Order: sequence, then C-alpha cells, then structure tokens
Amino acid sequence: MKPTLYFIFILIFCLSIVSCKKEKKTQQNFEKFTVDKSLPENDTIKLLSKYPELKLYRTDVNESKSRTAYIVQESTIWNISGRFDNYKCKTNLKDDTLNISLNNNNKQFGNGTLVKVFNGNFFIKDYDPKTLKGEDKFIPAKAIYQKLVLNKDKFKKNDSIYGFIDYNTKVENFTKDFRGYFRALVK
Repeated sequence: MKPTLYFIFILIFCLSIVSCKKEKKTQQNFEKFTVDKSLPENDTIKLLSKYPELKLYRTDVNESKSRTAYIVQESTIWNISGRFDNYKCKTNLKDDTLNISLNNNNKQFGNGTLVKVFNGNFFIKDYDPKTLKGEDKFIPAKAIYQKLVLNKDKFKKNDSIYGFIDYNTKVENFTKDFRGYFRALVK
C-alpha cells in the first residue's frame, strides 16, 4: 500500500511539473497619447493630399485617392541599415478601440505596426515581416521609445484622423526606428 501511494504521489508531482509550461510573454507598454488639434495643418500632412496613394502591388486596390502616410523606417541589423518609406494607413473602430495599421504589405512580405488606441492610451504591435496579405501576425518587440500624437481623443466611424508616430524598438536581432505622419478615414 505504501509503495503505491509513493508512486502515485511521485507521478502526480512529475505530471504537474511537466504540465507547467512557461509561456513567453511580450510586455505591452501602454502610454498616453498626446492631442494636437492643429495636426491637420501640418505641412507634411498637407503634402500627403498632393500625391497619389501608393500602389504596393499590381492588383492593389486603393481605398484613398491621395497618400495616407509618410513614414520612414530605418532598420539596422549587424551594422547594415535599410530604409523604407512606402507605408499606407488604414484604420478601423472596433468597440472602444481604434486600430491604426501602418503597413507596406506587398503580397510577398509585410512590414509595419499596428497601433491600438483606447481610453487615452495606446500600445504598438509590430507586424511580422513574413506576414502575407490578409494575415495579422506579430513578432515580440521591446519598445525603447514610443510617442503618438493624434488630432483628437474621441473617434467615431467616418471621422478623419491625423497623426504622428515616433517609435523605436528592438525586434528579435535588429532595431527599428519608425517615424512619420499619417491620415485616414475611420472605418
């Protein structure tokens, strides 16, 4: 009887250790965003309306006639830098959360960020560069610096939104500096 109880106790103990799987969590840094009502009058925002929206691939259907974002991303890996400035902005409102997608997906790979805005706060998630069109995959990132400025703090569908983002992060084995202006219609 005693050996059987010891065996059952050891078996339960071992199973509980095996089942305790440590999950790798990404820390989300919530920050307050700034409101600047004069943002629509910014020179860069005004210039966006003078250029056509980017067409990232041949069959790309543009939702806007004029450019929605001018964002420059500089990525550095192993002392080699790359610069990207072909981003588009799309927004949607789901419940009380405004999702701002700043992305340059071209059906082969995607790059950019998803900014989630709610209750005066925001956090940023980085798209996985291996993301295909129609997918939403994110990679773990550690924000070094992040700033978001919007033209207002309350949003509803069909509102025009204007913004500025300044974001520096460490993603896997490279750093990413993401900075620029965007505008869109809330869907």
